[in-house]
Amino acid sequence: MTACPAAPLQRSHGSARLSFRRAGPWTRLDRLHQAGSAKAFVHPAQTGPDVVFLNTSGGMTGGDRLCYGLALGAGCRVTATTQTAERAYRSAEGIARVEVTHSLAAGAHLDWLPQETILFDRSALHRETTVALSKDASCLLLEAVVLGRAAMGETLTALQLTDHRKVTRDGVPVLFEPLHLTTAALTAGAGVLQGARAFASLAMLGQGAQSALGPVRDALAEPGVHAGASAFDGRLMVRLMAADGWPLRRQILRLLTVLRDAPPPRVWHI
Repeated sequence: MTACPAAPLQRSHGSARLSFRRAGPWTRLDRLHQAGSAKAFVHPAQTGPDVVFLNTSGGMTGGDRLCYGLALGAGCRVTATTQTAERAYRSAEGIARVEVTHSLAAGAHLDWLPQETILFDRSALHRETTVALSKDASCLLLEAVVLGRAAMGETLTALQLTDHRKVTRDGVPVLFEPLHLTTAALTAGAGVLQGARAFASLAMLGQGAQSALGPVRDALAEPGVHAGASAFDGRLMVRLMAADGWPLRRQILRLLTVLRDAPPPRVWHI
């Protein structure tokens, strides 16, 4: 008797890419491509289109791949988010990979505000986010991570997360954030997470971004959230840490109220 080989595990792959152009005073959808598990929806909003990305596979595990991308023409203004929190589940083998690539022509502005990424026990995720700015283009970028859901009693004993964010202006790097968390980080103490199980990074890049530093620091008042903000030379950076994703989310919403002249995307409503 010869044992039957194990069937290969099914993996999800998805890609959603959109481009926008300026038509008089309006930002209009120019092209839309979506394939596999990735979908994108465009909704009219107060300050320009809202793009909502959706992963129909319901989460990611080892071997899955997801790609999102936006190309904004000159003068376009777009807000983009995800339909819900992305989930990285336990990986039996391999690594889940996410690639986010945005490009902004002169005078364009993007608010990239994905909802939090929830990491489950023994998950393995590699994410690359690249934003290419031209001339006086500007952006607001958010990345939030939750290490298990406290309300569900989830505790992480092992994980692997590599998360890189890179922003360039006319090809010159203006922001580079490499993050690498392994199992050791869960018990590393004050030098790493300080017991936090939720953290976020918020960056605003553009002319005069540093002028928002005072109002941002005044808004860092959510109980249970440790936060700090700094700004210089057209860059504003905010770091947030909390014991759970719920107070972190409330603090993020406070900051979005300060940094945007529009309400948060509707899928963020709580």
